[in-house]
Amino acid sequence: MSINLLPIEVVHLIAAGEVIDSLSAVVRELAENAIDAGATRIVISIWMDTLSVQMSDNGCGMEPDDLFRAATPHTTSKINNVADLQQIRSLGFRGEALYSLAQLADLQICSRPIAQPVGYQVQYDHQGKLIADPKVIAIASGTVVTVQNLFFRYPNRLQSLPSNSQQVRKLQLQIQHMAIANPQINWQVHLNDREWLTIWSGENASEILPQIISSVQPYDLIYKSLELDSLNGTKIQLTLGRPDRLSRRRPDWIKIILNGRVITLLELEQTVLTALERILPRHRFPLCIVDLNLSCDRLDWNRHPAKNEVYIQNLEELQNQLKECITEAMKFPEPNVSGSYNSITNKLLQTAERKTAYLIPTKQENFNQPSFSIKAIAQVLDTYILAEHQGGLWLVEQHVAHERILFEQIESQWQIVPISQPILLKQTSQISDRGVEQLQALGMEVEAFGNNLWAVRSLPEILIDHPECAAVLQEMSQQEDPSLARATAACRSAVRNGTKLEMSVMRDLLNQWQQTRNPHTCPHGRPICLAIDESDLARFFRRNWLIAK
Repeated sequence: MSINLLPIEVVHLIAAGEVIDSLSAVVRELAENAIDAGATRIVISIWMDTLSVQMSDNGCGMEPDDLFRAATPHTTSKINNVADLQQIRSLGFRGEALYSLAQLADLQICSRPIAQPVGYQVQYDHQGKLIADPKVIAIASGTVVTVQNLFFRYPNRLQSLPSNSQQVRKLQLQIQHMAIANPQINWQVHLNDREWLTIWSGENASEILPQIISSVQPYDLIYKSLELDSLNGTKIQLTLGRPDRLSRRRPDWIKIILNGRVITLLELEQTVLTALERILPRHRFPLCIVDLNLSCDRLDWNRHPAKNEVYIQNLEELQNQLKECITEAMKFPEPNVSGSYNSITNKLLQTAERKTAYLIPTKQENFNQPSFSIKAIAQVLDTYILAEHQGGLWLVEQHVAHERILFEQIESQWQIVPISQPILLKQTSQISDRGVEQLQALGMEVEAFGNNLWAVRSLPEILIDHPECAAVLQEMSQQEDPSLARATAACRSAVRNGTKLEMSVMRDLLNQWQQTRNPHTCPHGRPICLAIDESDLARFFRRNWLIAK
């Protein structure tokens, strides 16, 4: 079989099929062009019966000469030479999207630059050339792109598309990704002539997420921003669901954003999971948005037509910085109380002016803020410690709080010490051969002792004189994860619920708990504290119009 040179139209059609493979790809490419044009408002209309999309934006618009050649192949305003390819600052740069759309659908663009008194409307044929002379029209500054009858000229592609419900779900996810990656933009989306999605702009992803996921409230989220001068101006913005309030059954909301685009980067996703593995409940996953701003010379976007994959230099160093950022976010200090009350007052007055129902917003709690003066008041049901602070009350479960304290202590300093009297464990009934290996991997000295017996001759310091040491060792031997085995040791060594505590002991426990790195949950993911704000108490007792103390 001889090798033939493909006709140029076949080459372009192959490229078009890679760039535009669905309605969501149409929305992605058009929205990226709008964002590159500086748009702050994007309106999208989608019709599933004809596979059509219309997108309008208030960006800078296109000059007439640019509009006339916008759909010709490999034309772009984003790059000019090879050097520019190494300094990609825009979302689009390949110059293929509009030409691909012209090949696969009926394409029409209306645009008016800000400085021009009128706009122009043009239609393109399947080669990206103008069908007729441009038409002068009166529109607001910006651009309106209409894509109709996608894939209708290619029945094989049309028939292989997923069901409408699957396409709608993919569209929804695509728009949500662009909204959290570009929080400065207002989005209004219509589906089949009905209002479907409305997402208002915000300062960061923490203000967008509650609009996207109905079960998420603003006070369920932690936001942390970190400038990293050592990495040439790298900036990390982290939006993290509070582990004691918010987790997911699937890892579907661990999102990595890089320079305004959601990408697939498994290494950073795994970093997030590793950093939170002893904080969330078992088989639960975090809600985490990692928004990275990296220098262009560290990136290579020329990897995939959809631009959702990228090569990053010094990725391992970035992983370490992200892990540190997550650790800092778990103890991020909240605004002072007076500032919070000023904010509440402003919102109260705005609500009163609108004559709508009044509700004082819930304040975020920061359990380990050093400036918080906390006072133990009483022990409730021999299980909970009732504590007062300047913003309200905390109800702390004594066992899980002590478990968190012990776990962090033994994680930072895991000490194995010899014991004079060995602890004997029966083989199979108490411990298996694999269990012996697990204990030895933790640093303990375990050796055979007679028939079907094992002798443990060294122990973790925390288990010395423990009344149920053999049972704890048996549990630890069943844990494949060493960290989980240490969590078991902490759990079995912590003060039990039902134990009466002196006031001095409660004070010491609260002080140590406040100093932990992750005060929200125990190592197994159980919440430690129930926060009752002063505003919650005022609302319950119908003191709703209390503005200040």
